[in-house]
Amino acid sequence: MTQRLPSARPTGPAGKRLARVIVLAAAAALAGCGTIGSVTGVTQTSEADENQYAASPTNIASLTSVVQRNPTDPQAYNMRGSVFGQAGRNAEALADFDKAISLDPNYAQAYANRGLIQRKTGHLDMALADFNKAVSLDPNYAPGYLGRGIVYRLKKQPLQAFEDFNKAIGIRPDNAEAYYNRGLLYQSQKQHQFAIDDFTTAIGLTQNQAEPYIARGLSYMAVNDFKAAAADLDDAVSAEPQNLRAWTTRAFAYERLGDKEKAAGSYARALNINKDYEPAKQGFARIGGRMGQSYQTF
Repeated sequence: MTQRLPSARPTGPAGKRLARVIVLAAAAALAGCGTIGSVTGVTQTSEADENQYAASPTNIASLTSVVQRNPTDPQAYNMRGSVFGQAGRNAEALADFDKAISLDPNYAQAYANRGLIQRKTGHLDMALADFNKAVSLDPNYAPGYLGRGIVYRLKKQPLQAFEDFNKAIGIRPDNAEAYYNRGLLYQSQKQHQFAIDDFTTAIGLTQNQAEPYIARGLSYMAVNDFKAAAADLDDAVSAEPQNLRAWTTRAFAYERLGDKEKAAGSYARALNINKDYEPAKQGFARIGGRMGQSYQTF
């Protein structure tokens, strides 16, 4: 039996039941959604160009010089570890966070950052322990609650996740990622109106990120508002033109609206990104798309 979440707002019913399952294209889009921005507490920017610079070899070399000049400074290791994490160099990130914690066992940010890497690498219990430590050291550290809430969501513990997302939002009402993840939680419980509200808040707090638009579009589709879904997915592909899920989910929305031209164009754009992406292949075939033919996408 599905656990229902309590309402975060005293407004209306907790959402509508789905009359049917969202088809493969939409389900595949949702499966890839997880986080936006950063929960590290060190690097809060979500702009792609800034993230790319942060993880660049030049910046890592600069941070390494800082570490070498300050070998007993836990903040230096924590900062470099965060950048290693952005670059996908997880083992080096963990080593830096371990060092920061050994130098300062009360460093809440380092525990939360290490928890993030543990979560990314699938070690959910270890991640949970690190986030527990972070919030025990600093009960007002919003990224710690957010990180722990995501772990609880992944571990299928919705009530604990809900409490942590609420706590993160209470501490930092401008925390877009907390609203986004709480929205995903509502969405997983089929409480789509609450999900839409949270995704709307996240969109208002973020800049040019596709994931909140995709997520809100999925909830609009779940309540059969395909026109609103298509508008969101227009914004998603405009924000991130190489986002495979955005194009595939947009295609499905326009398919349901009966606009085969835009649906075919969107499926074709998805296949240009990944020619083997099965939901796009199936959708393109379903509407009679032909390879090599030009389609209008907007």
